[in-house]
Amino acid sequence: MTARELATERLDAGYYSDPYSAHARLRARCPVAPVVLPGGDAPAWLITGYAEARAALADPRLHKSMPGWAPEPGSVFAVLEQHMLNSDPPDHGRLRRLVNKAFTARHIERLRPRISAITAGLLDALPARSEVDLLASFAFPLPITVICELLGIPTSERDDFREWSTTVVSNTAAPDVMYAHATAMVGYFRALMAAKRREPTDDLLSALITARDSDDSLSEDELVSMAFLLLVAGHETTVNLIASGVLALLLNPRELDRLRADPSLIGGAVEELLRYTAPVSHATFRCAAEPVEIGGVRINQGDAVFVALSGANRDPARFGAPEELNLGRDSSGHLAFGHGIHYCVGAPLARLEAEIAFAALLDRFAGIRLAVPAESLRWRSSTLIHGLEALPVRLDPAGAAEPAGGIPVRWDA
Repeated sequence: MTARELATERLDAGYYSDPYSAHARLRARCPVAPVVLPGGDAPAWLITGYAEARAALADPRLHKSMPGWAPEPGSVFAVLEQHMLNSDPPDHGRLRRLVNKAFTARHIERLRPRISAITAGLLDALPARSEVDLLASFAFPLPITVICELLGIPTSERDDFREWSTTVVSNTAAPDVMYAHATAMVGYFRALMAAKRREPTDDLLSALITARDSDDSLSEDELVSMAFLLLVAGHETTVNLIASGVLALLLNPRELDRLRADPSLIGGAVEELLRYTAPVSHATFRCAAEPVEIGGVRINQGDAVFVALSGANRDPARFGAPEELNLGRDSSGHLAFGHGIHYCVGAPLARLEAEIAFAALLDRFAGIRLAVPAESLRWRSSTLIHGLEALPVRLDPAGAAEPAGGIPVRWDA
């Protein structure tokens, strides 16, 4: 089957808030389908089936760069795009090896006391029996503080980091804003690297600078790009997992009560929330370096390919009743962190942060509830990230409360 035999579907802005219904529709027709993504103008293949997604993510013929295209040499975009997520072997392996040890499960487990302390401090600052934006006051500052401490980045600019990150993953940011924020990021990281060369500290960025200066393991631009990737990717997944996960629990009170009654479920609950909420909706761009057949569909050389992780994780051929949140299900094998050589290096950190965050939040505020109707919540204009713009909640320390505004029990966003 080829693109000529499949009608191209143009996805509108509704896709940002509800990618799942589009995935179900496309998957029923063909799990590898041509679409025009919102904010785009060129057709691309969108893969929504689980088996097809795993195959695509592990296929070495799907490259991370488009032949014959590159950012203008010397531009800020050329600098920021030289990280491992945009690289193919052998560069990918060279870059990833530099950070692998810092993100092993054993190394990350040593961070548990510090992550718990940061979590407790943030919860202490939340006013009980008040309405707060849980995303801005908890879901964002927890992972950004952790990744900044791990990298050795001052948290004083975290509001700038959030603005830059939002722009980078947006489908609708104006070109001048994108350029301004990219320029600001490159300038910030160049200045930070210079400061760490003068006064190195015990952190990951200082270690990367040493590797850069001692054995030329990476170029100066690759160093800046690596810092950019680790900062953005190091918090975006967890921010959206915590915020969307809390929302999913509030809209599924039986599952929330189940977790409260049995805290030992927390590990499996995080895996199910990763599957169900899809904090990273799409894997990043791929391009066919040669003709590829996936799911019986021929993808021609040079075609753009996007893998819908959120679609694969709700494929009924892999997960029974995928539209239901079930904290007791075996969610292993989900693709929330990808698959293959680009599997998320920060997965152990995201899992640990989420386990600590959910457990502490639900223990502290047993009566937490939405402060607005669910249908009024707004989602970010991004096909890469599936995340809320804000999550207003009421923080009641104890006692069950009815959700606000007649919110439905199930969340089929």
